[in-house]
Amino acid sequence: MNYKVETTVNGKSFNIQAGQLAQLAHGSALVTHGSSVVLVTAVRGPKMENRYGGDDDMVPLTVDYREKTSAAGKIPGGFFKREGRPSTKEILTMRLIDRPLRPLFPKTYKDELQVIAMVLSADDNLDPDVLAINGASAALTISDIPFNGPIAAVRVGKMGESFIINPTYAEAADGEMNLIVAGTADAVIMVEGSAKEVSEDTLVAAIEAGHGEIKKIVQIQLDLQKQMGAKKLAVPPEDIDQELHAKIRKEVYSDLKARIQNPSKKERKEALESIKAPMLAKYAGKIEEKDEKAAKEKKIGSIFGIMEKDALRELILEGKRIDGRNLTQVRAISGMVSFLPRTHGSALFNRGETQAMVVATLGSSRDEQIIDGLGEEYTKRFMLHYNFPSFSVGEVKPIRGPGRREIGHGNLAERALEFVLPEEKDFPYTIRIVSDILQSNGSSSMATVCGGTLSLMDAGVPIKKPVAGIAMGLVKENNDIRVLSDILGSEDHLGDMDFKVAGTADGITAFQMDVKIGGLSQDIIKQALKQATEGRLFILGEMNKIMDAPRKEISPFAPKFATVKIPTDKIGALIGPGGKNIKKIQADTGATIEVEEDGTVLIYAASGEAADKAKQMVEASTATAEIGKVYSGRVVSIREFGAFVEIMPGMDGLVHVSELSNNFVKEVTDVVKVGDVFDVKVLNIDDQGKIRLSRKALMPGATDGGDQGGQPRPRPYGGGGGRDRKPGGFNR
Repeated sequence: MNYKVETTVNGKSFNIQAGQLAQLAHGSALVTHGSSVVLVTAVRGPKMENRYGGDDDMVPLTVDYREKTSAAGKIPGGFFKREGRPSTKEILTMRLIDRPLRPLFPKTYKDELQVIAMVLSADDNLDPDVLAINGASAALTISDIPFNGPIAAVRVGKMGESFIINPTYAEAADGEMNLIVAGTADAVIMVEGSAKEVSEDTLVAAIEAGHGEIKKIVQIQLDLQKQMGAKKLAVPPEDIDQELHAKIRKEVYSDLKARIQNPSKKERKEALESIKAPMLAKYAGKIEEKDEKAAKEKKIGSIFGIMEKDALRELILEGKRIDGRNLTQVRAISGMVSFLPRTHGSALFNRGETQAMVVATLGSSRDEQIIDGLGEEYTKRFMLHYNFPSFSVGEVKPIRGPGRREIGHGNLAERALEFVLPEEKDFPYTIRIVSDILQSNGSSSMATVCGGTLSLMDAGVPIKKPVAGIAMGLVKENNDIRVLSDILGSEDHLGDMDFKVAGTADGITAFQMDVKIGGLSQDIIKQALKQATEGRLFILGEMNKIMDAPRKEISPFAPKFATVKIPTDKIGALIGPGGKNIKKIQADTGATIEVEEDGTVLIYAASGEAADKAKQMVEASTATAEIGKVYSGRVVSIREFGAFVEIMPGMDGLVHVSELSNNFVKEVTDVVKVGDVFDVKVLNIDDQGKIRLSRKALMPGATDGGDQGGQPRPRPYGGGGGRDRKPGGFNR
């Protein structure tokens, strides 16, 4: 049986269907908007206690999202001609789906969960990522999986004074912001996006506009759930030894609360372990049976986790923080630039115990990244890659390549900085930033934004304005609310919100908000944005003490560039047959030369001298000969009637035998040979572009026309341009 619910979003039908496809999944929904169609399934598996622990906060949820190229009428590239590993776009969408769902599962529900979204049909003008978020919620809502939803999501764009819900690709790119909002009918759970220096009030208004549409999509999911009569599984009760918890809490809680108040993350951890160790010995040390002992130690560990969370939150509600700051205070900031001698631009940015080492590298347009997805293939000239090695938090883990979190944090920082980059026509470099987190105690992605700004300026990239970022936190107990500026790792882990905001002194350029509670009111969002603005301006002031403007010149180790504009009909002459001419220029100068369709020639070289030399050779090879101008030429071939002389790369002219010398020339080879170099003067260029040259015109006693001593000179037989070899030679 097919069930269907429908509403309208931005004037287009938005419908969700269930009951026909993937019926062995525990929940399956088909979402259609315009001509985009996404199938999303939700499946529960066995309990994952062995992996995560029965009372661990981690929800055992895996989300996968795949864009089938057939959805856009394309065949995959590559040798195998089938979809391979997920693209960056797909991984970012997996995070978009995961983050608003995760806080809505009961903490005691530990069955393994998997949500899979597949794009079956792709509209040319609509990104299907928001449809996948809605489909995931619908699939969970109509399943028997415990889920405190539904949620919904929309993309919000802004053109002029108007907000656009689910804008087209073009509208999102040309507008002032590109925002994704997800939430329940009552509150906002996730915000993600980028903007062009919008104000905090504009961002709040955009969130409100998006939430209005979210309510409609949530309602049709509830209608679908009612139609299908979906019933939920019972939620397991909390498995906490209340008696043991009470005993340990009575013995150590006050001491724990006092000793975790320490600016050092390492010392706080050591203090917690010093309190925990005697409790383990007292309540589990005498147990001989191995499994029983491990279970008891696990329960004690969980109790200490609960007490640490309670202590941190109580302190914050009292107006205190575990590192001694007040609620709005930003940690101490320091840093330096140019500390790596051979890179193009480098910066070390420290904020509290978080440290980011950020390096900027400049390359040519050949270094641009090629992106092949559902839409047309395109290239990216700016990339930011974020790495989070395990030593940054004192852990031991193998390096397996970037994970989803690293890709997400890198993308957030990339969006924050992209707006302030110079236009390609003014700065035609490909730019790559790499951020390696050397220490982490909160907000390493925002440290990457700050370090990225400094590294760009150190490399000499003429950015429009510096960008800084800050992460905001929240502790909410009923109506008692505390918003925190520049959160620590513990405040992120044990708090209720992680709201990252990046921007210039004049507005917001990127943002990302996640919550661990049922959602946020507009008042909390406004307060968080107000504090974020104050914190961001403070951080920008501290960054100015490290470096306040881009260097006047790019790094001496960066490639130098020059540009030349040539007529489009000269592109062939520059390239030459089989690329002969352009390859020779590159070989002679060591430069890299790229020619665009409009005649723009980009030249990259290791030094300014090499770039200038290549520029001169490009100009020479595409220049137009001028009548009366003198050129240095090289003899490239000899005929009976004269010599062909190359005056520019790929441009030859004829020096008729009568124009080779003041004296009579019987044989051309009596005067010149192939390879000779001498000056010649352009006498004439005919309608076909054939060039007539003279060597004689530059000899002593010659006139402008090349005639000897001003005397009439003999004309070739028949008055033509070639030499006649009939008896009698020249017609007197």
